[in-house]
Amino acid sequence: MSAPDEDRRDPVADPGAPGERRSGLRNPDKAVRGLGAGTLALEALVLLLAIQPIRVVGGDLSGAAIAAIVALAVVCVVLAGRMGRPWAWQAGTAVQGLLLLSGLLHWSLLALGIIFGLVWAYALHVRRVILG
Repeated sequence: MSAPDEDRRDPVADPGAPGERRSGLRNPDKAVRGLGAGTLALEALVLLLAIQPIRVVGGDLSGAAIAAIVALAVVCVVLAGRMGRPWAWQAGTAVQGLLLLSGLLHWSLLALGIIFGLVWAYALHVRRVILG
């Protein structure tokens, strides 16, 4: 007969229990990959949709800035499809840094870089909490 305390152990509340899940998710790896892919896909969409409003409101968006936006959006889409690779999270962090650097081309890209940098930092935090 087992001890009464062992029967009441909650695997979510007690992440230190051997062989038990840290979160209540059925497949935490897949959930985290989906979070990263969704974040990068949303970033790509926002970058592409932001070109015209930046040109109208912010004015003077150079060809180099537009090329940087399109290139970063393409990289985000490719990385969203590669989130299962071990290097994809580091590459996603590098993309956020490149977006911040593209702020040298136009101030609005710096603003987008700050926003998506914070979103990516939150995604990394959630990944660390779920996967341990």
